[in-house]
Amino acid sequence: MGSRQVSNQDWQGKHVTVAGLGVSGIPAAKVLHGLGAVVTVVNDGDDERSRTQAAELEAQGITVRLGDGATLPESTELIVTTPGWKPDKPLFTAAAEAGVPVWGDVELAWRLRGPGAAPWLAVTGTNGKTTTVRMLASILEAAGLRTAAVGNIGVSLLDAVLGDEEYDVLAVELSSYQLHWSPSLRAHSAAVLNLAPDHLDWHGSMAAYVADKGRIYEGNRVACVYNAADPATEDLVREADVEEGCRAIGFTLNTPGPSQLGVVDGILVDRAFVANRQKQAQELAEVKDIDPPAPHNIANALAAAALARAFGVEPAAVRDGLRAFRSDPHRIEHVANVAQVAYVDDSKATNTHAAEASLAAYDPIVWIAGGLAKGATFDELVTGAAGRLRGVVLIGRDRELIREALTRHAPEVPVVDLGRTDTGAMSEAVREAARLARPGDTVLMAPACASMDMFVNYNKRGEAFADAVRALAAESA
Repeated sequence: MGSRQVSNQDWQGKHVTVAGLGVSGIPAAKVLHGLGAVVTVVNDGDDERSRTQAAELEAQGITVRLGDGATLPESTELIVTTPGWKPDKPLFTAAAEAGVPVWGDVELAWRLRGPGAAPWLAVTGTNGKTTTVRMLASILEAAGLRTAAVGNIGVSLLDAVLGDEEYDVLAVELSSYQLHWSPSLRAHSAAVLNLAPDHLDWHGSMAAYVADKGRIYEGNRVACVYNAADPATEDLVREADVEEGCRAIGFTLNTPGPSQLGVVDGILVDRAFVANRQKQAQELAEVKDIDPPAPHNIANALAAAALARAFGVEPAAVRDGLRAFRSDPHRIEHVANVAQVAYVDDSKATNTHAAEASLAAYDPIVWIAGGLAKGATFDELVTGAAGRLRGVVLIGRDRELIREALTRHAPEVPVVDLGRTDTGAMSEAVREAARLARPGDTVLMAPACASMDMFVNYNKRGEAFADAVRALAAESA
C-alpha cells in the first residue's frame, strides 16, 4: 500500500482550468502542471496577495487570469475547483452548458491514487469532524498502522496521495463543499456524525446540504456509520448505493442494540464487530479515557471507534488511541479556574448545533455568545439551554438576534449586551461574565456564530478569550 509516482500519460496536453487560488487551488495547479497538463488558473480577486501568488505560478509556466472567475477559458476539458466556490458560479454554468466536468481537489486526489493505494476512512457532519478524524488517526496509530489525518483538517490529500510517505490507511475529514465536487469518491467506510442547518448560503437549501453530506456513503465497502440520535443520518445510509455486504453501523450514547456501538455503565462497548451481535458486547474503553468527556465528545469517540473497528482494529488500540488523544485548542478547552469559576473556550462552536452540544455539557453557565449569525436563528438553542443559564454576555455584530431569542424564551436570565465590536470587547466580556458568575459556575464561550466580524478566525477569538481569562486570574492571584 502507499503512494506512487503518477503517470502523466492521461494528462499530457489536457487543458485544465483551476478555479481559485489559495490553499487547495495552488497545489492542484502545480500538480496538474507537473503531470503535463496545460493549466489556466482563474480567480475572482485581483489584490496584492493574488498577484504575488499568480507571479509564482506564472514563473513555472502556468497561466493565471486574475479578476475573471466567470469566463470559461477556451479549450477547457476539465475544471478543478477550490471548495469555497459556490455551485451557482457563472463559470460552472458555462461548464455545464459546454459539457465540461467539474472536480474538487478531493476528487483530483482520489483519481490520482494508484492500485493498492491506502484506503480512506472518511468523516463528515455539521460538527465534530476534526475531533473525530484526529481521534480515529490516534486509534489507528495505536494499532501500529501508518496513517495520517488529512483532508479538510488542513493536510492536503494531494500531498498524502502523491508524497513519498507510504500509508496503510488515511483518516479523511470531508466538508460538504468538498463532497459536492467529489462524484467518484468511494471510501472503505464512512461516517456522518450529525446534520444541522449550516452553509445554506452555499448549498442553497437544507436538502441540497444534506444530499452533499450523503455522498460520503456512496460506494462504501465495509461500513456506513450513522448517529442513532440523528435519524437523518440513518436515512442517508438507506438511500446510499453501497457495495454488497456493506453494513449500517449506529453509534449511541445509550445502551447499544445489535450492529451499534454505545455506552453501558461508563464503558464504551461494541455490538457491531463481534461474533454474536445479538448476545455479545465487546468492551472498548471507558468514558474517563475521553478528554473532555462531554456528551458530544463521547459521540465523536464512538464514531471514530466504529470506523477503526470496521478496519479491523483490536479493542485495546481503541482504548489506547482515545487515551492518547488531546483535543485541538478552542474546542471545549478548559482555560483556568478563577475564584472557583471554570472558564471554558469553545470558540470553534461557530453555529447553533455546535453551541447546543457545548451548552449541554455544563450547568450552571454564564454564556458568552455572538458574532456573525450566517442566517441562523436561535430560538431552539436558547429554549434548550434556558434552564442552565446563570447569565449571558453578548458580543458581535448579530448579537441582537440572540438577545431577541433570550427575551422570548429566557426572560428571567440577566443579559449584558456589549455594543463594542472591536477585538478589545473580549476582555470586557470576560469581566462581565466574571461579575455574573458564582462559585461552581462555568463561564462558557460558545458563540454559536462565526468570528469574522471581530476576529480573523475562531482561533484568534479563542486566544483573545484565553488571554482575558489569564489576565483576570493574574489580578485575582
